[in-house]
Amino acid sequence: MKTTSCLIWDLPTRIFHWLLAGGFTAAAAIAFLSDEKSGLFPWHAILGLVLGCMVLLRLAWGFIGSRHARFTSFLFGPRSLLDYLKGALQGGGERHIGHNPGSAYAIFAMLGLMLGIAGTGLLLARGHKAFKEPHELMVYALLAVVAAHLAGVILHTLRHRENITLSMIHGRKDCDPSQAIDSTRPVSTILFLVLLGAWAFSLVGNYHPTSKTTQLPWLGISLHLGENGQEGKNSHH
Repeated sequence: MKTTSCLIWDLPTRIFHWLLAGGFTAAAAIAFLSDEKSGLFPWHAILGLVLGCMVLLRLAWGFIGSRHARFTSFLFGPRSLLDYLKGALQGGGERHIGHNPGSAYAIFAMLGLMLGIAGTGLLLARGHKAFKEPHELMVYALLAVVAAHLAGVILHTLRHRENITLSMIHGRKDCDPSQAIDSTRPVSTILFLVLLGAWAFSLVGNYHPTSKTTQLPWLGISLHLGENGQEGKNSHH
């Protein structure tokens, strides 16, 4: 089969991928390196709310996006996953132009866990402290999925001599031209960035460092993003 360099990943998919990776890394670092009384801690919550919005937009894109971004293009049964993992470990395995079964399961797990983390974080910010442990457990689960995903990327790169990390930057892979997409979807990219930017700027603009509160954009729901020193003292009386 004749192959050439083809456009596979549209811009919204690529931008989501890297913003999710960077945002989760930053949010997790802040959470692990500070406590709830720290002035830095609320920013991990703001990042989490931004990531939650991103995941909702990605879910929509999974239905209306370009060919390889749609969920229908990477729905694999358990047998397909086992066959893929077996082939990868034995030095072979089928090459997939879009997401392979391993990355597909990792993506669904990451999207689900990220929604759970954002949702429980939102409930915590509304004063429902019972969700603290589920929130933390899902963070650790997501870290485990990310580690497995990174290991899979490294294994795929070594087995197939294909830099799939780079392909998620420029969007191209060697493939049959019939498998390519015809556009980077620039209009959808602008809409994605506008919606996400408006959500993020509103969260930041409504944030009050003294009280450590903000409001959900467009909904006016007040959120408390941590503890101040006085509250921490009063909680012991």
